[in-house]
Amino acid sequence: MAKSKTPTTQAVRHLRQEHVVFTDHLYSYVDKGGTTVSARELGVDEHIVIKTLVMEDDRQIPLIILMHGDRQVSTRELARIVGVKQITPCTPETAHRHTGYLVGGTSPFGTRRKMPVYMEESIAALPEIIINGGKRGYLVRMQPAELIRVLQPTLVRVGI
Repeated sequence: MAKSKTPTTQAVRHLRQEHVVFTDHLYSYVDKGGTTVSARELGVDEHIVIKTLVMEDDRQIPLIILMHGDRQVSTRELARIVGVKQITPCTPETAHRHTGYLVGGTSPFGTRRKMPVYMEESIAALPEIIINGGKRGYLVRMQPAELIRVLQPTLVRVGI
């Protein structure tokens, strides 16, 4: 089997710049397959596969929310915490404009635009996480403490 080369994405550049230790995980991307497919392909629990979701508030100010693959985000609770009336998911085109990444390949690292990052607090307690590396079909495995060090997210409880 040929050895896979790490894709050079903006996320990978950012991780290397921050001296984050991570491992590469390539898999066969399936459109709209989400974390269910990536967890199955990698043979891991979907709970440790972290989704990077791009949302915006009622003033169209973008934000990133990191959530366990097997959970959803209560946008109502997130809006209450952020202090706005409403938070909604961005369209794929808007998410791409804010991050520079295609939906399905969105990483919280190396985004085009700096945005506030919120993270479900129970992610911090995991021994390791798998998160998008900036390309469809490419994930990186790392310690949650490294993600917290680099992104400095606001920890929240909005998972349902």
